[in-house]
Amino acid sequence: MKPTLLVLAAGMGSRYGGLKQMDGLGPNGETIIDYSIYDAVQAGFGKVVYIVREYFLEQFKETVREKYSNVKCLDGTPLEFVFVTQELDRIPSRFTLNPERQKPWGTAHAVLMARDVIHEPFVVINGDDFYGKESFAIAGEWCREHSETKGVYAIVGFALENTLSENGSVSRGICSYGREKHLQSVVEHLNIQRDADGVIRGDDSVSGAHVELNGADLCSMNMWCCTPDYFDGSASIFEEFLEKNINEPKKEFYIPFAIDCFVRRGLAKCDVLATPSHWFGVTYKEDRPGVVAKFAELVESGIYPSPLY
Repeated sequence: MKPTLLVLAAGMGSRYGGLKQMDGLGPNGETIIDYSIYDAVQAGFGKVVYIVREYFLEQFKETVREKYSNVKCLDGTPLEFVFVTQELDRIPSRFTLNPERQKPWGTAHAVLMARDVIHEPFVVINGDDFYGKESFAIAGEWCREHSETKGVYAIVGFALENTLSENGSVSRGICSYGREKHLQSVVEHLNIQRDADGVIRGDDSVSGAHVELNGADLCSMNMWCCTPDYFDGSASIFEEFLEKNINEPKKEFYIPFAIDCFVRRGLAKCDVLATPSHWFGVTYKEDRPGVVAKFAELVESGIYPSPLY
């Protein structure tokens, strides 16, 4: 069984100031997505599904044709690519879209767009985040172990201290879990940064308190492992979400919210998989030089070939 990689690439990149999914950051113009696909192939994945917006769909397709035409899976078969679009009006027909809405419906809605093209365990990632080889190896192994299961999902958790930006505060969902490493909750924390005294602090979105955070705490970087039964349950939860929020122009349907509904209702459990990888990405335009330097270091140390493809 070869898992599928589902790449969320429909974001607007408002804080970054451009379409960062297409930004060449590696020594030969490689994008972050290029490195994610490379790592996924090495971890045994067989298909890549892109979630994009209609207005840059053809640009993405052309890039894929140019870059990946000769990429093979570990078994020698060609790597498969599928493109799906996320648009505001992709909602059940019984709902009427609020004309004031401008942004897509969020990450869990984006995942639902792939419902008809994914029939095997899959891993969801952001297109503008670097997750590291170890993370894909861990996620791929989980998918193979759960090829016949239902009602079990997983989150790949990163140590908080491995996910900070040097150029501004970040928002992270801090994971809570029990002894069996089953997710209990993901609590969003805002304005997280390491202060001058070396302590990491952020704002708890539930209590509103400015709190100290443990750098070893596992947090969500939106890397999720799911089996195909996720789609039907999530679609039902999305309809409930729309019943309450169809007229709210900024409310979004996020993956942690959907998973939390599964867990609280006893419909599924969610494993917490710890990764030793260091995350990095381009949340801010100022992050770009540092990311370019990190990719150069990874190439120089022999972790990645150059050019990548």
